[in-house]
Amino acid sequence: MANHRIAVIAGDGIGPEVIDQAIRVAEKAVRGQSSIDWNHLPWSSAYYKKHGQILPADGWDILAKHDAILFGAIGSPDVPDKVTVHELLLPMRRKFDEYVNLRPAYLFPGVNGPLRDKAAGSIDMLVYRENTEGEYAPIGGRLYEGTANEVAVQAATFTRGGCERIIRAAFEAARKRPRKKLTSITKSNALVYGMVLWDEAAKAVAKDFPDVNFSSLLVDACAMDFVRKPEAFDVVVASNLFGDILTDLSAAVTGSIGLASSANINPERKYPSMFEPVHGSAPDIAGKGIANPLAAILSAALMLDHLKEPKAADAIRNAVAAVLKEGKFMPPDLGGKAKTVELGDAVLAAIA
Repeated sequence: MANHRIAVIAGDGIGPEVIDQAIRVAEKAVRGQSSIDWNHLPWSSAYYKKHGQILPADGWDILAKHDAILFGAIGSPDVPDKVTVHELLLPMRRKFDEYVNLRPAYLFPGVNGPLRDKAAGSIDMLVYRENTEGEYAPIGGRLYEGTANEVAVQAATFTRGGCERIIRAAFEAARKRPRKKLTSITKSNALVYGMVLWDEAAKAVAKDFPDVNFSSLLVDACAMDFVRKPEAFDVVVASNLFGDILTDLSAAVTGSIGLASSANINPERKYPSMFEPVHGSAPDIAGKGIANPLAAILSAALMLDHLKEPKAADAIRNAVAAVLKEGKFMPPDLGGKAKTVELGDAVLAAIA
């Protein structure tokens, strides 16, 4: 029986509330198949305010000893993003080379999305977002701050290797899906250096996947088509910024960001991968017991996929689908009144 050691960073706001439910569900899903040791780490805005740093000096070494990381949410109105995001979340992705950011978008039965006449299951896409460079590379600076001559430079960094490896991961996923379709997102008509390199890398990798239907689409056209005809997409691959924005949109058209799961993966397994709901810490509803835990629960399913526990992962996804289809327990963001713990209980009950 396999044993998995998981670092848990519940974080801020609703993070601890939704992660508690994800852990309960994951525990039941693996029961009898494997075991999980959860190492709860208190790194959060509260930790920063007490210690003056978001994680201890040996924090990265501690995380590196785990098989995976389950992450809730980070961010507090009284702590700058440069601390919470830029000293924990983004560095984690780079330090552990989690260059694949996978964000599924699926229209579950029972969920009334904002688009008319979209049948359950008709929207079913995987978005592969480059996660370590691109527009979020921390390269740039500011001059003459606070003066009329202030200048800010933010450099987007694209490497051939960085582009090719995320695009290859997306092609490999598309090859395994029934439609075998991949759309690469670009803006090379305006960004004539980084995005042209992206396009060239996509065309080069496509030669190794002749069985995959490959096309390229400008990001503005893609945004329109995510709304007009999201069912046309299968696997999508995009740069760091484009992927980030488009996946918030794909979450919206499938009902709610409260259903949006994500995985930050190091495919070579040299470092631990990290799994988190796409939503933020939502301090306005923290502590009220009404946060939707399904994105965190579905993120735990992605974690179990990565840990080679496919039966447990499928059991979670099937249970979530059953709860949403029944409609008895629906969270406020989907028009219902179910509490966070009630949804967790319902998913637990639905796991075979």
